[in-house]
Amino acid sequence: MSKLRCHISISLDGFVAGPNQSEENPLGEGGEGLHDWVVPLAAFRQPHGEQGGEVNASTPVFEESLENIGAAVMGRNMFGPIGGGAWGDEQWTGWWGDNPPYHYPVFVVTHHPRKPVEMAGGTTFHFVTEGIESALDQAKKAAAGKDVMLWGGGMIARQYLAAGLLDELELHVVPVLLGGGSRLLDSLGDADVRLEQVRAVEAPGVTHLKYRILPGTSS
Repeated sequence: MSKLRCHISISLDGFVAGPNQSEENPLGEGGEGLHDWVVPLAAFRQPHGEQGGEVNASTPVFEESLENIGAAVMGRNMFGPIGGGAWGDEQWTGWWGDNPPYHYPVFVVTHHPRKPVEMAGGTTFHFVTEGIESALDQAKKAAAGKDVMLWGGGMIARQYLAAGLLDELELHVVPVLLGGGSRLLDSLGDADVRLEQVRAVEAPGVTHLKYRILPGTSS
């Protein structure tokens, strides 16, 4: 059965992006440091056309995160541009250039309708204005039995968690303090979220904490 999975890097004080996000600095002040653990990995570099890289305890965690994914969901804030709003001339196609790293359908939750955007490498961005449940339904159909990855950002991940729609959550906890920005686990309201820890992996510059969301979790 298709699952909704989320892997996200987070600071020790709970932020998935730093303060003062902008088009020039989409992860905010200090936010790039949340991904220092993954960028040197050979498993990360090779799909981006780069040679060499490290192999360490993070390697199997990262490789597992890419397995059995048939589609994805992300929030408008992650797709960009910062500040959201109407699409204007529709020239914006995300942060990733002409060949985004996904290579499967991606469903972007937004308030503003837009025609799908086909990119190189098999990535097509679809824009969903009917809410998080509709986006997930469409993604699961597109995934054809494979899992759906929830790429973030923090606000959309929090919404899926509170709604009881998330099946797995893996936090890549980085020992930095950002002091502000986009916090992942604030404002869950009355949601009864129950987690079961699956594993903990210590690796250079990061600790990977994987949780299964227990049945019955809902808002």
